[in-house]
Amino acid sequence: MRSWSIPIGRLFDVDLRLHVAFAFLFAFIYWTDPQPNVAQQLERTLALVGIILASVLLHESTHLVLSLHYSLPVRSVVLLPIGGVSLLDETTFLTPETTQGEGTMRRWQREMIVAAAGPVASFIIALIAAIIITAVAPEVKLSERPFVHTGGLVRSIVWVNVFLGVFNLLPAYPLDGGRVLRALFTRIMDFMRATRQAVTVGQACSMLLFFAGMWNTWLMMIGFFLFVGAQLEERSVMFQAVLENVRMGDVMLTDFATLSPADTLEDALNKAVHSLQDDFPVIRGSDLVGVISRQNILEALRSEGNSYVQSAMNRAYEVAGRTDSLASAFRKITARGMTLIPVVENERLVGIVTLQNLMHSMSLLAETRRLRRAE
Repeated sequence: MRSWSIPIGRLFDVDLRLHVAFAFLFAFIYWTDPQPNVAQQLERTLALVGIILASVLLHESTHLVLSLHYSLPVRSVVLLPIGGVSLLDETTFLTPETTQGEGTMRRWQREMIVAAAGPVASFIIALIAAIIITAVAPEVKLSERPFVHTGGLVRSIVWVNVFLGVFNLLPAYPLDGGRVLRALFTRIMDFMRATRQAVTVGQACSMLLFFAGMWNTWLMMIGFFLFVGAQLEERSVMFQAVLENVRMGDVMLTDFATLSPADTLEDALNKAVHSLQDDFPVIRGSDLVGVISRQNILEALRSEGNSYVQSAMNRAYEVAGRTDSLASAFRKITARGMTLIPVVENERLVGIVTLQNLMHSMSLLAETRRLRRAE
């Protein structure tokens, strides 16, 4: 998800990322919607893409508010022109029920409510925009075609939200209708299998939209975005499956370098230069007393000169056991800004998992699972 998106900020403590599909959208609008001069065309194309992005952001904000309310914490959202792809906290996969008020609501019911709220929000935004435009600028003809056009930006505000709501009613994952379908699937199968089934339906719908693009190029573009979103969701599911089922002992590094708190920073840097590691456990005798990264060593050398490792090491760290899941490790790394987790057994350091090798291992494991499933 990070490879094809850029961070644009946080909303409700959730990372927001903008997918490069918006660049394709800009190019599509620019070449298919000509204006009298280049400057005006660039300006109006940017404005229309901005309207679409703002509409998607408002649409996703509704999902985020309800996700937090119904205890479905979202870690990050990748924004696409058709909506957002969310990466949930993996712990929610283990909690099928949650208490709301005096009753109990199952996960699939919560997901249906959260998913349905997106189209409703888009329709409400469209209605409010239409009322305001009619009152303030009655000369704007909302029913005039084309509905979404760089020559009618004010009118486009209404219709972008209408179309966003309508297309998200389709039972095509990751659209909201597809999320409702996935929620229904989870009543008769496990979460991962339900997601894969919904993704398959979403890919089929994207192919149909591609063919419909023979009559309307916008439908072809939407089909492309839908296909991209389905691929993102499928990778996200594989990622989560790896997190839940793989143990620290399966991916930890057993051949690694350590530092002593009595080492000088220059000695530590020299060891870092001759090692593939970016992060090091700090050992005193047989006891783990801290962790330090290559970046911390460099920063300490620049600010304090050649002091000792113990002055720059991080004494606040987490440890894991061999049988702990990658889910727990990933939570610790992402939530606390850590870059290394020591793996201990019988109070003895037996391995380390770094952010660098964790991402590499999960990528390989997910690809292995995908190949096995294809056989």
